[in-house]
Amino acid sequence: TLDEVLAVAERIGFPLLARPSYVLGGRAMEIVYSREQLIDYIARSADVTEGHPILIDEFLEDAFEFDVDALCDGVTVHIGGIMQHIEEAGIHSGDSACVLPPYRITTEAMDEIVRITKALALELNVVGLINLQFAYKDGQVYVLEVNPRASRTVPFVSKATNVPLARIATKLANGVKLKDMDLKQWDKIDHIAVKEAVLPFNKFPSESIFLSPEMKSTGEVMGISDTFGQSFRRASISAGNIIPDSGTVFVSVNDADKMDVIPIARDLHEIGFKVVATIGTTTELRRNGIPSESVYKVGEGRPNVVDGIKNDEINLVINTPLGAQSRYDEEAIGRACIQKGIVAITTLSGAEAAVRAIRLANRKITVKSIQEYHK
Repeated sequence: TLDEVLAVAERIGFPLLARPSYVLGGRAMEIVYSREQLIDYIARSADVTEGHPILIDEFLEDAFEFDVDALCDGVTVHIGGIMQHIEEAGIHSGDSACVLPPYRITTEAMDEIVRITKALALELNVVGLINLQFAYKDGQVYVLEVNPRASRTVPFVSKATNVPLARIATKLANGVKLKDMDLKQWDKIDHIAVKEAVLPFNKFPSESIFLSPEMKSTGEVMGISDTFGQSFRRASISAGNIIPDSGTVFVSVNDADKMDVIPIARDLHEIGFKVVATIGTTTELRRNGIPSESVYKVGEGRPNVVDGIKNDEINLVINTPLGAQSRYDEEAIGRACIQKGIVAITTLSGAEAAVRAIRLANRKITVKSIQEYHK
């Protein structure tokens, strides 16, 4: 009942994750920031949740998320690969870019992820593939979900590590043991692989560009090289997102992100970008020595940021709304970016990766076959 949902929400505290008891692709899942938004969610999701309970989970904001693909024969566990999502926890794993090997985690946390993966695979008596998703925040590792099956990341991990996980899982199902195979360790590779989601916003211009627990991607691509920035650049190009290496960048971030966006804005300024921002963000940037021009938000006046996008005055957008109302207010920015083919980055972690790619924009891309990476 509504009263039960509200009681649980008050006990857990906001923000929280609301979802139907059984969904695919994160359907009807939503991050909820207030009691009013929760009531609105229940009303909007009635058709999806009818006859089924609504689950309310604590939401870890600003956590790093990790994916693990592993093989188990019931006795031994082989880690196929550990990937770190570029976007923070709360964005569907199918929409988040991810990196193999991870780019920001302590050795202790990595060891804990491996330990938990092995323990759960053996406890569940898995024979074949298993996928686990973890969150990492403030030194603590959290298990988000465990799926005793193949996941969408198996082809990516197999290509990145040169270990055919699906073929091996089939052998395990037929009684072959891992101890009889000489499998390459996933963390012995000498390159960086990035998986990026292909998002269909140009086909659905009225759809929100802001990523959420509800999956929106329609495909995936892979970039591979010797560095994180170059691999992210290649994956972005493959996904149809051409990140500009000069011009004007628009920056608008929520209060929680204002300090963290400063080094990103400073890097873009040093690269040669002109920085424009909303009034609140401009104030923070100027106080920290970053030249910035202010521009109106949507609804504050004209000309505003959408006018700038439509008039080809803005080449890159970094926009991280927080909370339902802010997300609704910024929809016009997303639609304008889609119409003009401008890359709109909606997470700071995504912006950091983009800066790495932009720094390498003048470096010639050298192409190698995937077999050459595995020699």
